[in-house]
Amino acid sequence: MRSIAFSLVLAGAVIVPLAAHANPTCTTEPKAKWMSEEAIKARIAALGYHQIRSFKTTESCYEIYGSDKDNKLVEVYFNPITGDIVPPELPAVPPAK
Repeated sequence: MRSIAFSLVLAGAVIVPLAAHANPTCTTEPKAKWMSEEAIKARIAALGYHQIRSFKTTESCYEIYGSDKDNKLVEVYFNPITGDIVPPELPAVPPAK
């Protein structure tokens, strides 16, 4: 019985941090309707992001790791249809007891 309880606690310890870093849902449109990578990269540059260290395509977003116009390191998600910035999804925080 203890091993089952320990396994559940361990699984929770692994799953909760992963959920805390979940990607936002940027669009439900098919990838065929997305802006091209060249177009979104031009939009990203026009918004003042530079020194892009990583450019990724997730299930529903374009995502970058780079620097903003103030040279701060940032992780930013973009709607691939509009090119707008999408705020990251934050996990629900349970109320304090």
